[in-house]
Amino acid sequence: MSEPTGAARRRGPFKVGDQVQLTDPKGRHYTFTLEAGKNFHTHKGSFPHDELIGAPEGSVVRTTGNVAYLALRPLLPDFVLSMPRGAAVVYPKDAGQILAFADIFAGARVVEAGVGSGSLSAFLLRAIGDHGMLHSYERREDFAEIATQNVERYFGGPHPAWQLTVGDLQDNLSDTEVDRVILDMLAPWECLDAVSKALVPGGILCCYVATTTQLSRTVESIREIGCFAEPQPWESMIRNWHVEGLAVRPDHRMIGHTGFLVTARRLADGVEPPMRRRRPAKGAYGDDYEGPNKD
Repeated sequence: MSEPTGAARRRGPFKVGDQVQLTDPKGRHYTFTLEAGKNFHTHKGSFPHDELIGAPEGSVVRTTGNVAYLALRPLLPDFVLSMPRGAAVVYPKDAGQILAFADIFAGARVVEAGVGSGSLSAFLLRAIGDHGMLHSYERREDFAEIATQNVERYFGGPHPAWQLTVGDLQDNLSDTEVDRVILDMLAPWECLDAVSKALVPGGILCCYVATTTQLSRTVESIREIGCFAEPQPWESMIRNWHVEGLAVRPDHRMIGHTGFLVTARRLADGVEPPMRRRRPAKGAYGDDYEGPNKD
């Protein structure tokens, strides 16, 4: 039985063509590709790539300046934060939330709109595996080219489960019986009619938006279209901790707001969503409200 795409690049001794992440004594990272006969240079000296080729992952190399560097393969979160960008990437903390709460499973049929630099595409492809299907839509050809290069660089070549279409999703979507739809775009509400027809009953729609106004319109539009259960909006934040002996405290910096996530389940055809029993706050739909339910 053949290995899943990219799996051979994640284990074993370092080989020519592998991505290597060096960590210096101050915790700074340097990523490069192993090439026979080449040297890696820093302001602290250099060392030959050949010293790592054939060495086990987790080795330590020393430069000509006698500075030690820990050599490991970059994890996918490391890779997406250092890869070339055309558009902003989906940060690992949000990609992890999408994989969990959109319930991305091996073999899933997934549609993605707004590829950007290919960050989320790589996470989705690794989750669905070679026997799933990811059809990504990107309206900008330059972003699509960068995303293709990044994804193929991570997996070591084209992924058999990936199809990338340049164009608007609402104009080009032809997929049916889709399990999950991920919308990372400025106006996801414009695609709701198209994706609601593509999703299977029980399928999950997940939207990633940046601002509160986008969040409000997305949630209200999902409610208004009438074929989804009550949408669930949230955001996540990460705070690291400093642990040094008895000095245990939260770090002064954290990964705060990057975007909002909204998930909703597709109802069966002809079913109306149950009536919400909670009342909106007084004035929630006042004269200054400009959302989809303003009338």
